[in-house]
Amino acid sequence: MKKQSLGALALAVAAACACATDSAGNPLFADKFTADPAVLVDKGRVYLYTGHDEARPKPQDKDFVLNEWLVYSTCDMKNWTAHGTALRYDVFKWSGGSAWASDITKVGNKYYFYATVHDNSTNAKGIGVAVADSPTGPFRDAIGKALITNDMTMETDIAWDDIDPGIFIDDDGTPWLFWGNQTLKFVKLKKNMIAMDGDIQTTSLPHYTEAPYVHKRNGIYYLSYSREFPEHTVYATAKKVTGPWHYRGKIMDQNKKTPTIHQAFAEFNGKSYIFYHNADLPTGDEFRRSVAVEEFKYNADGTIPFIPQTTEGPAANPTAACKK
Repeated sequence: MKKQSLGALALAVAAACACATDSAGNPLFADKFTADPAVLVDKGRVYLYTGHDEARPKPQDKDFVLNEWLVYSTCDMKNWTAHGTALRYDVFKWSGGSAWASDITKVGNKYYFYATVHDNSTNAKGIGVAVADSPTGPFRDAIGKALITNDMTMETDIAWDDIDPGIFIDDDGTPWLFWGNQTLKFVKLKKNMIAMDGDIQTTSLPHYTEAPYVHKRNGIYYLSYSREFPEHTVYATAKKVTGPWHYRGKIMDQNKKTPTIHQAFAEFNGKSYIFYHNADLPTGDEFRRSVAVEEFKYNADGTIPFIPQTTEGPAANPTAACKK
């Protein structure tokens, strides 16, 4: 009860106060370590959800320490508002911790948040679903148990192969969930967004590691992911969401101070953006990462160019929401 009360108090405080954070470039936020970006564009704003790296500098901590997801928003891609904690892992009462990578989507007037956490029932990573009436929360557990558990997939013998959910809704309204470490897995969801509609499938990609993210543009399906370890970001394309996927090449180089990199794409106010993390804050390291963003332009044939990491980040791109 004490843990739940503290979590509820933290959410209440976050909801009561949103603080402005001006960002002159990358990394976006200097006051906290953030990782594994998830992005939602809604009503003229970009909402950015990140894990919160709370590990102390090495050698004090030698693993990830993540208990919550933070949420920020912007109407111009330059000035960000910090809304505090979107939710903690203990929103899922069946979870024992590990607020790892997530993704989010909006269906109707509801916001569905797909989250990697530790599933106590299998003593392994699993994927839960939380739902809210606002992009900043409060979020609540949508089904009272994990949507994806480790015993559903037997392709590997590791306890962290069911991580990194990526939610994609096709043009016909059909939702698809992609996830997985070492093996890429995907399943069609029912339109209620909280139940599977068919069997879990797998697909083969060159040197696939983790962080699958699917988006669609001009009739082309794009599947980006982290390749090898240390990781760099690559992508494949297809004519159908189920593949077959054709490998296209590297999007972004590996980081220097952390072996992971995790991407999300967004179209906002007529421009294209990729979010990712590095470890470029002064005391950053493998477990103390920082989210950044770059603007890019697709090539004429629809391919994605190689995108360098910059300290400048994108130029301002204000929407009408900035005037409200």
